[in-house]
Amino acid sequence: MKIIDGKKISEEIKTELKAEIKNCFIKPGLSVIQIGNRDDSNRYVAAKQKAALEVGINFNLYHYEEDADEREIVNKIKELNNDEYVDGIMIQLPLPEKFNEKRLVNLILPSKDVDGLTDRNVGRLVGNKDPLVPCTPLGIVELLKRSGVEIEGKHVVIVGRSMLVGKPLLHLLLNENATVTICHTRTSDLKKMTLQADILVAAMGNPMFITKDYVKEGAIVIDVGINTINTGLCGDVDFDKVSKKASMITPVPGGVGPMTVTMLLKNTLRSYKIKISNKN
Repeated sequence: MKIIDGKKISEEIKTELKAEIKNCFIKPGLSVIQIGNRDDSNRYVAAKQKAALEVGINFNLYHYEEDADEREIVNKIKELNNDEYVDGIMIQLPLPEKFNEKRLVNLILPSKDVDGLTDRNVGRLVGNKDPLVPCTPLGIVELLKRSGVEIEGKHVVIVGRSMLVGKPLLHLLLNENATVTICHTRTSDLKKMTLQADILVAAMGNPMFITKDYVKEGAIVIDVGINTINTGLCGDVDFDKVSKKASMITPVPGGVGPMTVTMLLKNTLRSYKIKISNKN
């Protein structure tokens, strides 16, 4: 059994990004809009800022209180859309309930949508039109490839159908010529489906739900979940027992998580390069 070290792979990618950004005449710019003071959002934003500065990306945070007027956020997004020094824009989700999350996300120019969540980029992903792609699914595919996994022809079973992970990952893997099954809470006989997986992706947000009985011998297991329990952090997979059955597995923490932030940086650099190419 091999543990897929997402932290190590993400550091390798950041080294590559840093070398490429070092040669940029003007550094790529990433702007993050945060509304409210959720502890998890504060941690995620801090991690993104640290990683961006580490590779040489200019980082700006626009932090608003929960009682901010939505029109103020709208105006800021429009301002950033028109700022030639801003290559990537993202809104830290989830937002407080009073804000129209979908409307605000879709105000971001698709060319600067480094989270890959605008309707335009989602549609381009479905049509295999080379869009900016959500960071976690992009990170999963990168983890598999850099671990030497041949995706083409494999049967991948995804448990979870969110817009952040399950649905975009489905299309990414189809574009890699995998056979993909997507399961969810309404799936009948879930165990029957997961036992068919050459690659099993757990992304349902349910602590240690995937036990060894859900995994066929020698499968590759990707754990996207990150849950807080009494003993600390855990994934959606019972790591200790499943690792004895899997041929490869990601840990929590240290698996998919570090890749998500790194793919945000990669998307920002890609957006920058497209802008420079269009200018030339």
